[in-house]
Amino acid sequence: MSAATGETAVHPNLLVRDDGHVRVLRIDREDKLGAFSSTLVQAIGSELARIRQSPSVRVVVLTGTGRGFVAGADIEEYANAGVEEFAEYQRRSRAVFDDLARLPQATIAAVNGYAFGGGFEIALCCDFIVAAATAKFGLPEIKLGLIPGGGGPQRLVREIGARWTKELVLTGRSVTAQEAHERGIVTSVFEREALADETMAFARALAAQPRNALREAKQVIDSGRSQDLETALSADQLALARLFDSADGAEGIRAFVEKRPPRFDAR
Repeated sequence: MSAATGETAVHPNLLVRDDGHVRVLRIDREDKLGAFSSTLVQAIGSELARIRQSPSVRVVVLTGTGRGFVAGADIEEYANAGVEEFAEYQRRSRAVFDDLARLPQATIAAVNGYAFGGGFEIALCCDFIVAAATAKFGLPEIKLGLIPGGGGPQRLVREIGARWTKELVLTGRSVTAQEAHERGIVTSVFEREALADETMAFARALAAQPRNALREAKQVIDSGRSQDLETALSADQLALARLFDSADGAEGIRAFVEKRPPRFDAR
């Protein structure tokens, strides 16, 4: 599929466009249902590095094309690989997934279709997962005599607990968007034709928030999950103090008192 208006091809299968403070990354590999090639993963990693350094980007949307979001890795690519080559491919992929999870910007996976294997795993690296009603999720690696290598089991168990994670990983079964929503994995489910518009409305609403507060809020929530409660509460208060002492914090309070919309400068 050719690039839509405003999209730039940074790789034959990765298109990028900006919508205000929102950057959209669209995987375009319909013939393989979005399956990851090694060069596609590398291109995503390079784009994430640029995003990390971009003060204008506040929200990142990752989505796919057609029936596939990302239907896992391109198995044909590593079918004849040696163990060291295969292990290196997994390490490189996981490093990109980790970079996505650690972005300071808010991230949304807009799952338009099949999210299997690495596709499910990269979606789990995002702050939010929104999905088309027809989307499906799964970690089917056990059916190949393997297990997921992109962090899926460990991220899932921290979200939904060990029992349901074991059910998905040990059976390899797929789940619908609605079941994933009921389990707390998916934030919202939309009709397929409404997914793009609903996702962008949500992304723009996030991007309208003051940049520094958006980043601080994400950071304290993410870091607090691995901290004891007292340490996490103290981190919240330190972040709040930094924001109170910022130009945006002062503007927000002043605008509230003066009963007018705030004009945030992200300083």
